[in-house]
Amino acid sequence: MSVAVRQWPRGLLVAVCTAVVVWLTIKAFQGGLTFLQVTFNGLTVAGLYFIAAAGFTLIFGLMRVVNMAHGSLYLFAGYIAFVAQTHWYAGGTSQFQLGASSTISVTGWIVPLLFATVVIGLFGLAIQQGLLRWNLGQDLRQALITIAVSVIIADQLVAHYGGVVQSIQAPTSWPGSITIGSFRYPFFRIVVVLGAAIAVGVLLYLLIRRTRFGMIIRAGVDDRPMLSALGVNVQLVFAGAFLLGAMLAGFAGVLGGTMISVGPGLDTQFLLDSLIVVIIGGMGSLPGAAIGAALLGLVQSYSDIYLHFGSTDLTPYGILAQFILVIAVLAFRPLGLFGRPA
Repeated sequence: MSVAVRQWPRGLLVAVCTAVVVWLTIKAFQGGLTFLQVTFNGLTVAGLYFIAAAGFTLIFGLMRVVNMAHGSLYLFAGYIAFVAQTHWYAGGTSQFQLGASSTISVTGWIVPLLFATVVIGLFGLAIQQGLLRWNLGQDLRQALITIAVSVIIADQLVAHYGGVVQSIQAPTSWPGSITIGSFRYPFFRIVVVLGAAIAVGVLLYLLIRRTRFGMIIRAGVDDRPMLSALGVNVQLVFAGAFLLGAMLAGFAGVLGGTMISVGPGLDTQFLLDSLIVVIIGGMGSLPGAAIGAALLGLVQSYSDIYLHFGSTDLTPYGILAQFILVIAVLAFRPLGLFGRPA
């Protein structure tokens, strides 16, 4: 009897997954190029989610530091890069607007990207050293402090840059799209964003698993007093990890500002998305973050287009699909797909 009870949820999961696969297969045959477009939309958004969530995984999942200002770092970086590009390379105006005929070189995009990434990294480091260093292990206090920081940043961004949605312009020398047969897809999304996500994932995995720095981070999470007794400056190592996590948030912010936009509200959206990715994948797991980002991106993309049942259009309720995904994962894997006890 107990065996049957334990096996029933697994059978239910298999049945649900099979139904979803069959449903998507039907949509693929019906939709053709549209289905391919929607799938790539989900994957490229997932790449952006992964870069943002990778920094969150490093800070929250590995270091156990509750940084609720992660989304604000993302948005702040987008504004920094936008203003830098406008004033340095496009003859900026007081309204922070890029002209439709503005020509942006590769340097005109890469330099603001690097500038914003470094600035946000240092800003995040200042938050960690000034506000979070003294509260290690105090999750509630860290959460309240960083929520306050995020509210202050959000208000200041609106005060300085207004509530108008802006976009960072990609280099005009880059092709607008890639064409394969009759299928066309934006070059920036599929090459730059997905390529950057893959590169970030590989480099972070090598850093965490194959270097002394990564070994010290993992050891410090498991047994900080013992690591300190061995003569390792744990605070310095954690400061470096927080710097890297903040820089990843900044890097994602510039990519997101180019691919999507920069505007109020994206800070909370990407904080929520990063939390969902970490919850699905499991705390501290980079492979889990990659799979969680892919699942979230595809669920959002498919539910925005294909959530129809007969004549009933349920796409306005598509946001519920991502929370159903979280519930489903936690119901069968309470620590996430690749999570382990703290």
